[in-house]
Amino acid sequence: MTESYTPKKEGCRPRREVPPIKVWVTDKEKAEIVNRAAQAGLSLSAYMLAAGLHHPIRSRVDLTAVRDLAKVNGDLGRVAGLLKLWLAEKRGQGVQPIDVETMMEQFRDLQRQTLEIMGQIVHERK
Repeated sequence: MTESYTPKKEGCRPRREVPPIKVWVTDKEKAEIVNRAAQAGLSLSAYMLAAGLHHPIRSRVDLTAVRDLAKVNGDLGRVAGLLKLWLAEKRGQGVQPIDVETMMEQFRDLQRQTLEIMGQIVHERK
């Protein structure tokens, strides 16, 4: 038997009808494997299958981080928009316009950095 098992090749048999593989692990090792499977959002069986076949294991944490960064990026955009509105309506009151413009540029830089990090996280997963 030179070919490895794939569900497509044996598609007519449900997974529960194929023989399982037993792996001897300590309680500590099992806990670590269970934890990693949970972090990836996979069942223990799906995690072990992916790891055993060298498939990339995508972490659910990465997607949560991207979603959180997207929210922060949106908040930065809203704050910069409010500053721009304030600058247009209250020009020269309370603060020098150049200081507000500098702050808006810093917001734009933060947004660019956030988008770059989000892109890196998403592209690493593929």
